[in-house]
Amino acid sequence: MSLDSHINPTGHGQLIDNENVYDAKIVLASTALCFDFGEQRIGVAVGEHLLASANPLTTIDNESNEVRFEIITKLVKEWQPKLLIVGLPLSLDGAETAITQLCKKFARRLNGRFNIPVMMIDERYSSVEASDMLNQTGVKGRAQKAMLDQVAAQTILQSYFDSCRFS
Repeated sequence: MSLDSHINPTGHGQLIDNENVYDAKIVLASTALCFDFGEQRIGVAVGEHLLASANPLTTIDNESNEVRFEIITKLVKEWQPKLLIVGLPLSLDGAETAITQLCKKFARRLNGRFNIPVMMIDERYSSVEASDMLNQTGVKGRAQKAMLDQVAAQTILQSYFDSCRFS
């Protein structure tokens, strides 16, 4: 299956694109980086639109915004994504929470700093799904801590790819 080159980006989530640089043809032939934002850690995943496949990449385990953005800058230079995905944390009933606002601020900073469109995707249940995936591979309990955030980012990115394929 191929991704639809005529996707409406706002149909998949909230698009942040202050410089209006989103171009579906370019994005759909490119790499995407995904972030599972947390106050203590940020999980990162990478994927290719053409393959519609996401992979865990790393976990940024630092609370300093300066250090976080230094690491993200290196990742952006290395992977050269044309779209950034950020998981949008909502309560189970879909309401926004305090962490939702911090996450939106993080997404706006990504867009402003890198001039790359940012798509915010509902991330409800991503950590549960990531934990289940790790359990299935034999990684259980405390051993999951090091990988949980990046696997959650992988599930968020895969959810985005799946929504593109089936829209």
